[in-house]
Amino acid sequence: MGVGIAEVLQQAGATVTVVEPSAIVAAKVEERTGLRPLEVLPPSIDVELAIEAVPEDMTLKQKVLQGVELAVPETCVVATNTSSLSIDAIAESLVRPARFIGMHFFNPVPKSLLVELVVGGHTADETVARAKSWVERMGKEQISVKDSPGFATSRLGLAIGLEAIRMVQDNVASADDIDKGMVLGYKFPIGPLKLTDLVGLDVRLAIAEHLAAELGPRFDPPPLLRQMVAAGELGKKSGKGFYEWS
Repeated sequence: MGVGIAEVLQQAGATVTVVEPSAIVAAKVEERTGLRPLEVLPPSIDVELAIEAVPEDMTLKQKVLQGVELAVPETCVVATNTSSLSIDAIAESLVRPARFIGMHFFNPVPKSLLVELVVGGHTADETVARAKSWVERMGKEQISVKDSPGFATSRLGLAIGLEAIRMVQDNVASADDIDKGMVLGYKFPIGPLKLTDLVGLDVRLAIAEHLAAELGPRFDPPPLLRQMVAAGELGKKSGKGFYEWS
């Protein structure tokens, strides 16, 4: 996700700095953008927008964003790319929550047209306006939602995805036929099960567990999802999920 965000910002003409401790991911960044990522965040960096795109772990995000907050100017917009975690909960660890906002990008970032802006209880109107300006600069569209479990897109997308998994579990139809039905019948750009493979079954499971805790049992993960994650069938990144990936 971070690679894609860096790519679209670079294509928009921005001067981009990437911080990536993983040598494997850093190589992907350099291959796709020509940028050579820094291994660690410097003590001071002069940027207008800082986007965190680490895994969906509250403690990790807070730790990374605390470091970002210390390194960037006071005028910098600080954003998280979370798809489900509470903006207000993350902001509890920050000194300046008024400049903090959710910027939820979608995979694959260069091809997706949408950025979901998630406005926290302390997010300033100026921060929202500046985030919208960055979305426009990247050639994308935005929707604005208030901070709530799953926001708008993850909540609806997960509900459809989980039901599709239950249908496979109950032998209603094959994954391919379920996806084909939604693409041809409802004009989805991609079927919910193939999308689950692209997002990662482990990521979908974590989001489902979070929303089940916040919103109730309608978001309980199906047993099949848990079984596949336990077996290491995580989707495209592992080579197998609901589909085989080469």
